[in-house]
Amino acid sequence: MLNGGIARWFEPIVPAIGDGPSMLTILRFCSALFGSLAPAGGSWDVEVHQFRIEARSDEQGRPTPEGVHRDGVDYVLVLLIARRNILSGTTTIHDVTGRQLGSFTLTSPLDAALVEDARVCHGVTPVEPIDPLSTAYRDVLVVTFRKI
Repeated sequence: MLNGGIARWFEPIVPAIGDGPSMLTILRFCSALFGSLAPAGGSWDVEVHQFRIEARSDEQGRPTPEGVHRDGVDYVLVLLIARRNILSGTTTIHDVTGRQLGSFTLTSPLDAALVEDARVCHGVTPVEPIDPLSTAYRDVLVVTFRKI
């Protein structure tokens, strides 16, 4: 369960992706960056999730159905993999009181959001198809790091 009581189930990442050079590079990057920001010592609990949010003409895709939230970890990387035939999907960043601090839209592959989860909340607006007769989706890789 994630925030908001929304159950999410994930298929395991296939070994060709999990052990591949792209994933290993992403994990090394996050480890170095987040390690430089975190207090020294200890190890990390790391989770990786592949999200495909689909949108149809009769139903918006909801990247964050729980709304603006925190993930309950130390750091989050949201990496855009693909975006096809969709409008919106704007990421919003809020302080812990709920005041919006900024917003941006991941539009090109490898656009990323790096979030210090203890300091801010984040959310993503629903996505809609541009052409209601064509397939519409937003694929992201989410990597979370939590100090143990």
